[in-house]
Amino acid sequence: QLSKISNWMQLGTVFMEPEFPPGKLADWYLDPDIPAVLNHNSRGYMKPDLQRYFFWSEYTRFFGKSPKLGDVPRSFLPAHRNVDEGKFTDRFRVQVSGRPSNTVTSHIRKDGHAYIHHDPLQCRSWSAREAARAQSFPDNYFFEGPITEQYGQVGNAVPPLLAKQIGEIVARMLT
Repeated sequence: QLSKISNWMQLGTVFMEPEFPPGKLADWYLDPDIPAVLNHNSRGYMKPDLQRYFFWSEYTRFFGKSPKLGDVPRSFLPAHRNVDEGKFTDRFRVQVSGRPSNTVTSHIRKDGHAYIHHDPLQCRSWSAREAARAQSFPDNYFFEGPITEQYGQVGNAVPPLLAKQIGEIVARMLT
């Protein structure tokens, strides 16, 4: 099964959340003139990370929260020197379905361990598009460059919907 998932991931076949976007923000996110979702490809993974992502998302599905390193069998822990020091116990985090996401930071360009997709069958971290949606980028916004740069652009950005709202407040103050 894992080899099937790995092959599937290499093909870049990923699915967006069917319930997204929320009704009141559909006009902000969707563009009827664009027939596809842009920048929705996933990065490549090492086999141990795929196994971790699957376990982490299954744990989250069962318990309703993302596990900390202490909740995970030793065989799934990364071979990092500081794994037993109690630091960064949430270095792997599942973004729980139906709850607000973690803040998207530029670290997402290095790895997606803090942005694991909640569906165990997808066995992956977020695509650049999913991270962009969490940051409120409309689906018609195109990120250029390699996927690493796309993640960096999303993580370094001020969320556009927030910028729009701040701009509207400033405009009212000036008029």
